Amino acid sequence: MLPSNIHQELQLNNLYQKASNHIEKARLAVQKSINAEMVEAYWLIGKDIVELEQDGQEKAGYGKAILKALSNRLQAKYKNGFSVDTLEKSRKFYLSYLPEESSTKSATLSRKLPVHLNLSWSHYVELIKITRPEARDFYAIEASKNAWNVRELRRQIDSFLYDRLLKAKDKDSILQMAYQGHEINTPEDAIKEPLVLEFLGAPEPHKLSETDLETAIINNLQDFLLELGKGFAFVKRQKRITFDNNHYYCDLVFYHMILKCYVIVDLKTKPLTHGDLGQMLLYVNYFDQELKMENDNPTIGLVLCTAKHDGMVKYLLGDKAKQIFASTYQFHLPTEQELELELKREIRSIEAHKKEFHP
Repeated sequence: MLPSNIHQELQLNNLYQKASNHIEKARLAVQKSINAEMVEAYWLIGKDIVELEQDGQEKAGYGKAILKALSNRLQAKYKNGFSVDTLEKSRKFYLSYLPEESSTKSATLSRKLPVHLNLSWSHYVELIKITRPEARDFYAIEASKNAWNVRELRRQIDSFLYDRLLKAKDKDSILQMAYQGHEINTPEDAIKEPLVLEFLGAPEPHKLSETDLETAIINNLQDFLLELGKGFAFVKRQKRITFDNNHYYCDLVFYHMILKCYVIVDLKTKPLTHGDLGQMLLYVNYFDQELKMENDNPTIGLVLCTAKHDGMVKYLLGDKAKQIFASTYQFHLPTEQELELELKREIRSIEAHKKEFHP
């Protein structure tokens, strides 16, 4: 039996931990409530500005003069946070969350703002820069579900996450993404093309060894996990597997919490070869036969390379192509033109595949 003073200390520690949890939970709830109320306040300010304009009061200089005068009064009372630029953003914020039929003067301007409780005004400032409503809604849902801070949200927008996930999706899946965010139900859903690794600050791949690339990823693991997407949990670097007195090393091993399976990532600083796919096939089969638990789903293999050949993947792997994937990566944020070319290439590849098997 524990001495009374030790027992009391344990009780005190337990009580302290519980009390701290309650306080932190309450503080978080208060912060979320404050965020939601302030976001709605900015939206309502934008609504009032738009309604003033639609009453016919806007002239070339009148509107700007009104915003400047309003800003001066608000800043005098509330200090920072209500500059002319912020008021213009409030106006854009309101218009960004209006249905198309409510954007005319005669329409009823009464749509309720869809506030996500853990998104701040700063999140919405980034979101209203997006012109496509479906993409804007997608990023809002993902930022809320994954608790992205503003920097993470901005980075996902700048890396065209929405567009990269659209490849090979049909119309219904695209609409689902806009309304529900990124749902992961199959291994294909978890794979991006290309992966953007600008946070590594690395030179061109051919100037980098695979070990250096692996080290850079480990040193920036949090950013790499964000880029991989939801559900990935890091397990081990250079996981050794041994059979027939030979040792083999898997570069990076993850576990996908949603798909309930291991994910092996092999890093290449060159274009994909059949040897790379054969090596990954070996790793995946070993994991499935020796390491996979009863409740685990089949292992996923992902070869990251500088260039790939879809035909090589299809003909070499056959049915295993549902488990093993090849994705390219790049060390800079994509431009819209680069992404458009990549998506067109993917569409051509998919259409050629359909014609071959369904002439």
